[in-house]
Amino acid sequence: MEMHAFSGFELKAQGILQRLDSGEVVIGDGGFLFTLEKRGYVKAGLWTPEAVVEHPNAVRQLHMEFLRAGSNVMQTFAFSASEDTTESKWEDINAAACDLAREVGRKGDALVAGGICQTSTYKLSALPAWITHLEEPFAETGMNAGPTMNGNIGASIVGVNCRFGPTISLKTMRLMKEGLQAAGLKAHLMVQSLGFHTPDCGKGGFVDLPEYPFGMEPRLATRWDIQKYAREAYKLGVRFIGGCCGFEPYHIRAIAEELAPERGFLPPASEKHGSWGSGLDMHTKPWIRARARKEHWENLRPASGRPFCPSMSKPDA
Repeated sequence: MEMHAFSGFELKAQGILQRLDSGEVVIGDGGFLFTLEKRGYVKAGLWTPEAVVEHPNAVRQLHMEFLRAGSNVMQTFAFSASEDTTESKWEDINAAACDLAREVGRKGDALVAGGICQTSTYKLSALPAWITHLEEPFAETGMNAGPTMNGNIGASIVGVNCRFGPTISLKTMRLMKEGLQAAGLKAHLMVQSLGFHTPDCGKGGFVDLPEYPFGMEPRLATRWDIQKYAREAYKLGVRFIGGCCGFEPYHIRAIAEELAPERGFLPPASEKHGSWGSGLDMHTKPWIRARARKEHWENLRPASGRPFCPSMSKPDA
């Protein structure tokens, strides 16, 4: 199949379930909180997304970068925008986040997904971030959850996101798939891991690591790590693949490039990126030209560059 990069994803105007039912690979977007904090638009702590009203161009640009990298789901940058955390501005923030996601989504016929944060009911939970209780999304949206925790709530797509890196997220997906099969249930699978490696995390995930949130860079996954993650997820039967905190646009591009044979095309961002380092074959140094091959990058084991750096740190909790 001939593949090419092009501007504007020529996807049919279908909803998420229609796309997944047809076997289409849906690529999510990446992290907004960490990325915009590094760029100076978000303050760590409560991680509230005032940037959508204070610096909309910054948010719009990041949406565009994810779209260009291959994402066909624009998630609204509204996490933690609730009356508990942002006082009187929370309604404006949520409305602006939706407007920005829709605006950019239309440029590539991408789906728009709403970002839902915790309710105050669960604020004192042992895990005070992300949605960690099954009832929460239903409480937020007013949907009827039906049986919870041990029962079937009727979800059409199930998966995991955030807290853990690619390896642990994929292990979780394997267990989830086995559980669905054992229970005789069918659902589409979704995974959106961190863009960081977290093999030493406890049950609380990366928030318990001493490097969280300002020293996570040595744990950052490479684009090649993410290509492996995308391929393994696909082999597991996961068809909604994306990322969360630490996932940059080039990570999303890595997913799109790895799954280009299945999707039939490359994203626009691949116009400036050679597959598996192929762009290095014109370098003036022969030892660098020798890196223009899949085997080099696929088998690479990057080091942090820090003398006597431990391979794993010990979680605080």
